[in-house]
Amino acid sequence: MIDRDFIEDLKRYPSKPFLKEQSIWALAVYRWGRKVRRSESIILRRVLTPFYWLAFRLTETTTGVSLPLEAEIGAGLRIWHFGNIFINSGAVIGKNCTLRQGVTVGNRHDNGPLPIVGDNVNFGAYAQILGGVKIGNNVNIAAMSVVLSDVPDNATVAGIPAKVLKINAEDVKNG
Repeated sequence: MIDRDFIEDLKRYPSKPFLKEQSIWALAVYRWGRKVRRSESIILRRVLTPFYWLAFRLTETTTGVSLPLEAEIGAGLRIWHFGNIFINSGAVIGKNCTLRQGVTVGNRHDNGPLPIVGDNVNFGAYAQILGGVKIGNNVNIAAMSVVLSDVPDNATVAGIPAKVLKINAEDVKNG
């Protein structure tokens, strides 16, 4: 049985993505690893887990995309322009999010708190979301932004550190 989340992921990719986009390889391995981990059969988990780890390391190395199975990633993930993408194993990412090259979702120090990202979040290239921040739904994070504080729903953020520029498409004064 195919994973429903992976079916939603595929809907956001062009036809025949395995031939066109390497990022789908990492996403397929992630979804498969989650399925293996949830398997009710202990024997099946024990047999398949080493194969998952091998596949994870191979795709992580060849694509530059690290999606550890401990991370919670909602359905409909789209990864544009693979490479240098790191999601911390404790991070939470909602549904229908888009990642571009160089994105990091992680902590600021060892064993520190991790981001919780809402649904429909668009990550620009090389955006960094660090620490125990909460990113709302329908957020746009500009390229090369460093998000270190919470972001409300329907916001656009940019900068180092990132500041809210718009909410509901209306300019916000950052005084």
